[in-house]
Amino acid sequence: SGLLKRIVYFDFDSFLIHDEDRPVIDSHSKYLASSRSAKVRVEGNTDERGGREYNLALGQKRAEAVIKSLLLLGAPAAEMEAISYGKENPADPGHDEAAWAKNRRADLNYLAR
Repeated sequence: SGLLKRIVYFDFDSFLIHDEDRPVIDSHSKYLASSRSAKVRVEGNTDERGGREYNLALGQKRAEAVIKSLLLLGAPAAEMEAISYGKENPADPGHDEAAWAKNRRADLNYLAR
């Protein structure tokens, strides 16, 4: 199910959501709309290239792009928040394109009530 996938990946220097990630967002929006106890924090992340401030801003744009897509599909705004870790929280500590691709992401993190 799409709910098992909780990561949306992005291209370098981009916060556009790919068509292949739409089913993931669709699944989470349905879940959030039907489950009033669910609350999600969308955490934006970047690869290590570029300055800290720039990447904090880019991570925020990535998180907000996911939230905007969730909202358009009916997820309640009150159940979602966007934060950015910029480049401070890499999924892969490597310094090559394979690692960077894994780090350009937004994580959907459900919070316990």
